[in-house]
Amino acid sequence: MNEIISNESTTQEITHEDSNEFSDDPFAELYEKSLKSIRQGELLKGEVVKIGKDCVIVDIGYKSEGYIPLDEFINSDGDLPIKVGESIEVVVEKADEEDGDILLSYDKALKIKMWEKIKRMHQENEYIKGKIVARVKGGMTVDLGGLKAFLPGSHIDLKPVRNFDSWVGAKHSFKILKYNLKNGNIVVSRRAILEEERERKKKRLLDTLKEGLVLKGVVKNITDYGLFIDLGGLDGLVHITDMSWGRVKHPSENYRVGDKIKVKVLHFDRKKERVSLGIKQLTPNPWNSAAERYSIGKRVKGKVVSIADYGAFVELEEGIEGLIHISELSWSKKIKHPSQVVKIGDIVETVVLNIEPEKKRISLGLKQVQPNPWDIVSEKYPVGTVIEGRIKNITDFGLFIGIDEGIDGLVHVSDISWTKRINHPADLYRKGQDVQAVVLNIDKENERFSLGIKQLLPDPWESVPERYPVGSRVTGTITNITDFGIFLELEEGIEGLIHISEIPKQTPGNPATQYNVGDVIDAKVINVSKEKKKIGLSIKKLHEQEEKSEIRSYMRKNKNEVTSNLGEILKKSFKFECKG
Repeated sequence: MNEIISNESTTQEITHEDSNEFSDDPFAELYEKSLKSIRQGELLKGEVVKIGKDCVIVDIGYKSEGYIPLDEFINSDGDLPIKVGESIEVVVEKADEEDGDILLSYDKALKIKMWEKIKRMHQENEYIKGKIVARVKGGMTVDLGGLKAFLPGSHIDLKPVRNFDSWVGAKHSFKILKYNLKNGNIVVSRRAILEEERERKKKRLLDTLKEGLVLKGVVKNITDYGLFIDLGGLDGLVHITDMSWGRVKHPSENYRVGDKIKVKVLHFDRKKERVSLGIKQLTPNPWNSAAERYSIGKRVKGKVVSIADYGAFVELEEGIEGLIHISELSWSKKIKHPSQVVKIGDIVETVVLNIEPEKKRISLGLKQVQPNPWDIVSEKYPVGTVIEGRIKNITDFGLFIGIDEGIDGLVHVSDISWTKRINHPADLYRKGQDVQAVVLNIDKENERFSLGIKQLLPDPWESVPERYPVGSRVTGTITNITDFGIFLELEEGIEGLIHISEIPKQTPGNPATQYNVGDVIDAKVINVSKEKKKIGLSIKKLHEQEEKSEIRSYMRKNKNEVTSNLGEILKKSFKFECKG
């Protein structure tokens, strides 16, 4: 599109020789008009003399008055902006001197003047006002006061426009990018004005910008990591960590594009023109005075904002969060995950257990709001109390019995029976079974409640020394044969050991192998330990005792014979040889 060189105006100066000659003649003016020659396309000045229904009559200093269609004066708002007596410029459209009909154009006159204005404003880089009147392919049509200009879609605003129809009817100032009178084309831009204004603001801002300065800005863009703020010609970033002293999941939760906000300059790189901004820095750090508001032992309320495997985070105020560790959720219940007790959004009352402002940590307790049930249990069930409860769980190492709400007692496998060898508690008990037990110990600090079932009965080993005194003869059933001896059951749960050294050796090898499990044999008690729950037995010593008894009996019956043959009898009895 080629730029216009001249405005090609058809305006001419009208002259007449001896114009003063007819100054006093009443027909002089009429005569002067008759001498004028009207040419098509000529630009003239005239005066509105009448406004009719369909046309406007204009006196242009000719013998006949000209007329202009009324619709040329109706503007885009439907108003008629002229009145009788007003001076206007017109262009001759058609002149019939015989009939005296002169058709004028107000619209073309405006266009001629507008083209002159367009040329001047383009040369002087001035802005022109206009109204967006329609949407066209690739952009919008702008009315510049009679002339239509093209506004490309990319030049409507600084940011991409998505809804073009919303701009129809809007009035703005535009910059003339280029024009061509021959083709009647004009291209304008609103964005160019905005960019120039932004550069001016940017320059002013750069001259005054410094760290610590508080500014007003507009949210220009929102990302996962923060807000971009238009400071007026220069953008700054508020990182998500500088938005609030509290927790911010995403910047869009608190702000929208277009929001006007205050920010503080945290850092400014003049060379790279990068500005770091902060919002939370406009208010004091709440942790600086947290120790005064959250003293240890104080009850505080807050909102659960996050849950982890190890505990729940509670917001006490903006910027202050405390942690309820999973171990501080309940006195008695075994909590596998905090979500069993609390959920996000819950308002909870807690007790401050510890505070470290320098590390921004507050430890909270939920269970401390209620009395510790272990204090009650220790008073309710002193050691030695017989309780009755239901078996809640069975493990390899014992039985868990329900005592009170949330409190279970453990019967260790070693406290089930005084005498029985128990492979697994499930061999004797089932889940849900009601049993009795004795309270053995309550460890409140470690929250342990120890019970015993065997303690309901006396320990049979306490009377074993009286029932199985050393030297007595006992009869029992072999329950086990090992490399080191034979286990002999004397009664249910009471066993004694016959060591291999106490078994007569009749054949080479382990003398215990001459016996079988289930055999009923006799032995002599040689030692007893109720503390170690052990009984030592001997077959050898039983035989020796029997042999001695036989000798004494024989000697009593055959006193004379024994006396004369004592040497021979002793030799046979004790199995030794006399030499010489």
